[in-house]
Amino acid sequence: MSEASVSAETARVVDQLDDWGPRLGADSGTPTMSGRVIFEAPGVEVGIWRCTPGGWPIVDRPDTESVLILEGRARITDAGGGAVELSAGSALVLPVGWSGRWDILETLVKHYVIVAG
Repeated sequence: MSEASVSAETARVVDQLDDWGPRLGADSGTPTMSGRVIFEAPGVEVGIWRCTPGGWPIVDRPDTESVLILEGRARITDAGGGAVELSAGSALVLPVGWSGRWDILETLVKHYVIVAG
């Protein structure tokens, strides 16, 4: 598959996201989410997620999430205060039990894989 066809397929999915409403637990801004689940199996969910600027804490994550940032910018800060800025092409894994916070700096689009804890 050529790079162009992969990009075109991603663009079609990103343009067809469902409204997932406000991000519950946000303590800065008024982030709203949209997304689309593109694959599900027992204990696994794969999808595309978009969120407007804002921030929220995560405490004792119940599952593992692998993320690839497609668009936008965010800062992720772990419970110890270590912060990393993410942008298109950034990848990370947040394991079961992770605590910290997300701060969306520019509307963010990510591809995610969530595996049950």
